[in-house]
Amino acid sequence: MNSDQLSELKLAAIVNTLRACQLFVGVPVADLKHIAAIAILKSLRKGDYLFHEGEPSRGFYIVQQGTINVHRVGAGGKEQVIHVFRAGESFAEATLATGTGYPADARALESSQVLLMQKEDFLALLRRQPELALRMIGSISQHLRALVGLLDDLTLKDVETRLANWLLKRCPQAEGAAPVRIELSMTKRVLAAELGTVSETFSRTLAKFREQGLITVKGKTVTVVSPARLAALLRQNLGE
Repeated sequence: MNSDQLSELKLAAIVNTLRACQLFVGVPVADLKHIAAIAILKSLRKGDYLFHEGEPSRGFYIVQQGTINVHRVGAGGKEQVIHVFRAGESFAEATLATGTGYPADARALESSQVLLMQKEDFLALLRRQPELALRMIGSISQHLRALVGLLDDLTLKDVETRLANWLLKRCPQAEGAAPVRIELSMTKRVLAAELGTVSETFSRTLAKFREQGLITVKGKTVTVVSPARLAALLRQNLGE
């Protein structure tokens, strides 16, 4: 395989990543190729940081594989997870329009690959192709609505409520009586971080649900025994 063929394969892989990203829904393949041409692929080991809070923005990122933990560190040194981003998800887009730098830290939870959409190159592309900017406005609005939904989930009062809500969102019928199998695509540690807690607390909550007969756990498969019962617990915790 010559260098041209290798370059074409890399470009195709980047285009596929962009197509899977909510931010670029509806953007034609021809435009995706232009965007892919200015993307920089970055590989991260577990624990590597992409950026720290306050650093000047180099652009925004799209996860190609792996998981990225975006968080802030409080005055007491406690880490507050904002969100865990996975393949196909983008983050730090807001820094395109500001000069204040990154508002949080971003760290790889496992070996990961991300695309850096360089700020100046991306803005220049939008200036050259204003129709692309207009199409992206619609995609960004949908993206922001999804992030607001994630933020709402994190404001639920405790880990038990957040876990019940997370499980029910993955049940086809939240009030159904038939068991529902949920395959975890991430480690329990990563899921704990997404729910804004630590592994120990997450494991205790899973054990509590098992003892109550709400779920069973086998490997990476969680079975919700009765979505209706879990929904009743959620309503009770929410005071409904």
